[in-house]
Amino acid sequence: QVHLVESGGGLVQAGGSLRLSCQASGSISSIHVMGWYRQAPGKQRDLVARLDSSGITNYGDSVKGRFTLFRGNAKNTVYLQMNSLKLEDTNVYYCYGLLDDGGALIDCWGQGIQVTVSS
Repeated sequence: QVHLVESGGGLVQAGGSLRLSCQASGSISSIHVMGWYRQAPGKQRDLVARLDSSGITNYGDSVKGRFTLFRGNAKNTVYLQMNSLKLEDTNVYYCYGLLDDGGALIDCWGQGIQVTVSS
C-alpha cells in the first residue's frame, strides 16, 4: 500500500510565503509524477505544479513565477515553495503521485491541506 503525507499548510498574510511538503511512503518501486493540485469548494481540482520523472515541471498559469516545486534529497519527497501569496490562493491543496508499487501504477492523493491567505 502506498500513501502520501502532506504538511506545511496554514494561515499567512497576502504577500507572504509558505512551503508545503509531501512525502510518499509504502511499497514504492518508482515515482513517475509528484505534484500538487488545489480545489476550492464547488470547483474542479486544478493543477498547481507537477514534476515528472524526467525532471520536467509544469505549473498552473496562475502560479507561474510565484510557486516553485522541487524534489528533496529524499527522492520520495517534494516541496512546494509558495511566494507572493494572494487571497485567491486560498484553497485546499492536494498532493498527487503517480506511483509504481512494483506491480501497477497507482494514482495516489493526499488527504488535502488547507492554505488560507488573509488580507
